[in-house]
Amino acid sequence: MIRIEGLRQTALQHNHINNEFLYRFHKRYGDKELGMDYRKYADAFDFAFSELTPNISSGELVVGEIMNGLTASEREEWETVYKPLAIERTKLAGGGQDSHMAIEYELLLSQGLNGIIGRIEEYLKACDAEQAEFYSAAKSCLLAVIKHSENYSALAIKLAADEPDETRKNELLEIARICKKVPAQPAESFYEAVQSAHFVTYCLSLNPLRMGHQQFQLGHPDRYLLPYYEKDIKDGTLTKEKAQLLLDCLGIQINMRVPRGLSSGYMVGGRDENGEIVENELTEMLMQVIDDIRLVYPSVGLCYTEDMPKAYLAKACRILSHGRSHPAIFNDDIISKGLQSYGVPESESHSYIHSTCVEITPVASSNVWVASPYTNMAQLLLDTMTREYDSFDEHISALLEKLDASIQHNFSVQNSLRKHRAENAMNPLLSCFVKDCLARGADIEKGGARYNWIMPSFVGMANLVDSVYVLKKIVYEEKAYTVRSLKEILDNNFDGNERLRLRLLNGLPKYGNDIDEIDGYFGMFTDHIISECKKYNGIHTAGNLIPSVFCWVQHERFGRNTGATPDGRPAGFPLGDGSGPCQGRELNGPTASIISSTKWAHHELIGGVAVNMKFAKSSFGEHSVDVMETLIKAYMSRGGFELQINVTDKELLEKARKNPEEYRDLVVRIGGYSDYFTKLSPEMQQEVILRTEHRI
Repeated sequence: MIRIEGLRQTALQHNHINNEFLYRFHKRYGDKELGMDYRKYADAFDFAFSELTPNISSGELVVGEIMNGLTASEREEWETVYKPLAIERTKLAGGGQDSHMAIEYELLLSQGLNGIIGRIEEYLKACDAEQAEFYSAAKSCLLAVIKHSENYSALAIKLAADEPDETRKNELLEIARICKKVPAQPAESFYEAVQSAHFVTYCLSLNPLRMGHQQFQLGHPDRYLLPYYEKDIKDGTLTKEKAQLLLDCLGIQINMRVPRGLSSGYMVGGRDENGEIVENELTEMLMQVIDDIRLVYPSVGLCYTEDMPKAYLAKACRILSHGRSHPAIFNDDIISKGLQSYGVPESESHSYIHSTCVEITPVASSNVWVASPYTNMAQLLLDTMTREYDSFDEHISALLEKLDASIQHNFSVQNSLRKHRAENAMNPLLSCFVKDCLARGADIEKGGARYNWIMPSFVGMANLVDSVYVLKKIVYEEKAYTVRSLKEILDNNFDGNERLRLRLLNGLPKYGNDIDEIDGYFGMFTDHIISECKKYNGIHTAGNLIPSVFCWVQHERFGRNTGATPDGRPAGFPLGDGSGPCQGRELNGPTASIISSTKWAHHELIGGVAVNMKFAKSSFGEHSVDVMETLIKAYMSRGGFELQINVTDKELLEKARKNPEEYRDLVVRIGGYSDYFTKLSPEMQQEVILRTEHRI
């Protein structure tokens, strides 16, 4: 594992700067025009990839990474001339989401880029002028990627010539051979398939009109890599150990491609297009990557089914027990049911990806805008507390009216952004790998994808539920306070009213403790949100508005700017971290928490449901992993969407906070994604520490 440890350290120190690609693209495109046309885009894209500096780090077997190969004078020219121009072009292209998806890897591996070019040439024979511009640009972009891969091949040959170690020399020569062949040609071996999948994903991450870092997912590699693995094992040209090494190298390259604070990875297990269980050696090997490389990525999701091999969940729990934050466990049957409810055929409904955190997007056919936007549910409630109401029901009605208005407004904004992007942006390379862009002759930015959903996310749901219950009790039943008098106390952040705050926080029951009355409010609100979102459709085909109740890091960001709330939460403190109970409020153990979190239907919340659980590592004994498995199965059997688990200790987290250099690779689960604990804000670190720590 010496190689992997060296590559781990390289990844931990990697600087994710894509300035070189952006500089070369925008300089070639020209320094005056802001608008984009396919011909000039394709020319600039080809130039940028042809001139982009390749890099092969010591010990790498899978190559293709974002580096900054600019000279000092080029860096100055980038900062003073072309960066401002790139920013203006990006603004013109428009806002909105990107890259929360996985491409059609089966097409890439079976046909290669030249095979896709052949398809495009057939389409060019019978198309209109506008489609011809798109097809020609797509073809040019594919050829540019081939040139870049050939440059990697040339670099590997050059490095081999100067390499004194015979073993490494042969490795470099093999890299040179593979990069000369794929992704241009179909993959014929496991190594070639891994390299081709990574290289194209890396190239897709360089988008001249989206300056932010892209976070494409790798889909289900235990499906599309399997034929190559089985063939090579049978032929004797591959060992399981070498395959694991290549998968570990692939996992490390995700960390070289995507900076921390985002999320990128793949899913394993589940059912295939025929409804059959996916079960093969790669399923466990792709989970093993987590333990082998011990980095923030890959973000791995295990697609759980009740009848999958028992070894898969056992493997996932053992990895989690080591203090890793992956894999997250996704309920394949619930997610498939939800996808079908939004019009996805059953044969496609098992081919999905947790597009970064828990947002579900169909593989190879999506231009879905996830978390668009986030809504602060606690703030909506505070906004209703400016007047008195005749009853609790009237107050709830006013809250729902505000919620409906917020959904309508946010949809209008997102739909306008969609329209603007369709008119001003393009991505011909990505369009080559997304159904049905080539068949329709339409760029992905112009509605070519099969699914163009918008997924708003509703944050702070547990705070809302707990706060609503407090209002019902102390305002409408006890009549101890009026709405306005309580709001005045909240506006002053409980100043002089700490005893009241502690009563609201600790003296009244909370969501997460298997209390039907409180838990029922969660379902009431999610049912309303689902129903309201169904009223809207976007500008593109299959442009449904599909809700979610997860948060990424927005619970901390919203909380920072949200005043005190009726549940006893002080001003500035993070909101609840997902769809489970708020931090520290599960008082009746993990089983009660699971029951509360599954009393409401999850399947139509395809935008994502994230339930976090934290277990004390110090309490782990001989049977703790078995108990963890039992809890996961209980959650899934009750219709749970996704469960993510941290196994750590408060003491360890406190040590990491005091001595960050000693714990720089300590990974924790946040609100759907994972991050390095020492890189989090002080507020987020405290939020993670305060989560309920169950002992099993």
